[in-house]
Amino acid sequence: MAGRALPILKEVRACTTCAPELPLGPKPLIAGRSSARLLVIGQAPGRIAHETGKPWNDKSGERLRQWMGISDDDFYDDSLTAIMPMGFCFPGTGKSGDMPPRPECAPQWHDRVMRALKNVELTVCAGMYAMKRYAPKPYASMTEAASDFESHLPSLILLPHPSGRNNLWLRKNPWFEKRTLPALRQRVCEVLGRPSRNAS
Repeated sequence: MAGRALPILKEVRACTTCAPELPLGPKPLIAGRSSARLLVIGQAPGRIAHETGKPWNDKSGERLRQWMGISDDDFYDDSLTAIMPMGFCFPGTGKSGDMPPRPECAPQWHDRVMRALKNVELTVCAGMYAMKRYAPKPYASMTEAASDFESHLPSLILLPHPSGRNNLWLRKNPWFEKRTLPALRQRVCEVLGRPSRNAS
C-alpha cells in the first residue's frame, strides 16, 4: 500500500521562513507518506541535492545507503522511507564545508511531521545535529552516542554523518563497521521485510 500523502509536507515545501538567509533561495526537501516505516534524519541538503531536488543525492548518500543495506529504490520510495533533515534547505557553503542546518526548521516543523508519520518503526539519525535533538539522553561525543547503539534499538539508531570528512573517525573506530553496521542493516531488513543484506 502506497500510503496517503501528508498535508504537512505541502506546508513544509512552501516554507520561506529562512529565505533571506539562504544563498540559493528556499527549496525545502522532505519526503514521506503515511505508510513510511523508516525515517532518516540528516543535517541539511547539499548543493547537489538542492540542484536536483533529490535528498542524499551525493557520495554521502551512497555511503548512508551502503551502511543501511538499503537499495536506492527502497530508500527513495516515500511510502517506505521518510527523509527529514534538520534544516530543509541548502544553507550555503562555509570555509570547511556546508554551513550548519538553519536552526529555525526543526522547532517549527519536526514535531508536526513526526506526528503525521505514525507508522515509523526505525529512525536513523545521521550526524551530530540530529543526534543532539533526538538522542534519549545527552552524550559527550558522537563516538559515545554511536557506540551505545544497542540501547536505542529497535526504534532508533544514532550514526556519524556519512560524509568523507568523517573518514578519519571511521578509521579510528573499526568497531562501528564490525558491530553497529550489521545491527543497523539487520533492523532495516526487518522493518522493510527484506532479505538480509549484511555484506559490508
